[in-house]
Amino acid sequence: MALGLALACHTGPTVVVTALSGAVAIAVGAPAVTVVLVVLSVLLGQLSIGWSNDWIDAPRDLAVARPDKPVVRGLVGVGTLRMSAVVAGLAGTALPFALGPAAGMAHLVVVASGWAYNAGLKSTVWSWLPYAAAFGALPAFVVLALPGDGRPAAWVVGVGALLGVGAHLANVLPDLDDDAATGVRGLPHVLGRRPTGVLAPVLLATGAATSVLAPAGAPGAGVVVVGALAAVVGAVAGTVGLVRPTSRLPFTLAMVVAGLCVVALVASVDAAVV
Repeated sequence: MALGLALACHTGPTVVVTALSGAVAIAVGAPAVTVVLVVLSVLLGQLSIGWSNDWIDAPRDLAVARPDKPVVRGLVGVGTLRMSAVVAGLAGTALPFALGPAAGMAHLVVVASGWAYNAGLKSTVWSWLPYAAAFGALPAFVVLALPGDGRPAAWVVGVGALLGVGAHLANVLPDLDDDAATGVRGLPHVLGRRPTGVLAPVLLATGAATSVLAPAGAPGAGVVVVGALAAVVGAVAGTVGLVRPTSRLPFTLAMVVAGLCVVALVASVDAAVV
C-alpha cells in the first residue's frame, strides 16, 4: 500500500512543486521555521491533489487499463486514496494559517484549484483555469508567509500563472488519446495536438522572459542566459509541434522550457516582494 500511495501522489510533480516552493522561500530570505512550514504545507497540499486525482480518475484509468496507475496495478485501493486525499487536504489547508491569514488563504486557493481540476474542470474548456490560479497563488503564498507586511509583486503571480497553464498543456499532450477515449475534453483536447504542442512552450518561454524583464533594475547575466535559452528551446518546441504534431519531442522540450522558467523565476525572485 505504501508503494501505491507513493506512486499515486504523482511523485514527480509533487517533488518539483514542493522543492520549487522551498527554493523560492529560501531565495526571498525566509527564516528557517518559515521555510519548513512552507515546504510541509505545499507537500501536504500536493499529496492531497495527487491522491484525489487518482481516486476520482480510477474508473477512467481502469476502463483504459492504464499500466502506470497504481489502482490499475492493484497496489492501492480507491478507499485508501480517498481517505488519504481528504486527510492530507485538511492538514494542508490548516497548517498554512500558522503563517498568517493571508498566507493561509493563498494556499487554500492552491489546494482548492487542484481539487476543482480533478473533480470536473479537467473535462471542460476551463481546464487551464485551476492551473493558472494554483501556480499564480503558489509564489504569492510563499511571499505572504514571510514576516512583515510584504506583498507579492504582480509579475511573480503572472509568471506562476504562465508556468501553470504551459505545464498543463504540455502535461496533457502524451495522454490526449487515452483522455479522448474516456470523455475528457479539456482545453488541450479542444485545441488539438498541433496548437497545444505550439502554445505550451510559447507560454512557458513567455514566463521565463517575464522573469528576466519584469523585475526592476538590470537583470543579471545568468538570468539573461537562462531566458534566452528558454526562448530558443521554446521556438524549437513550437516548430516541432507545428510540423510533427504526433511527436513526443514537443512535450519533452516544453518540460525543458518549464525547468528554465523555474530557474529564471527563482533567480529573480529576490525582487518579488513589494
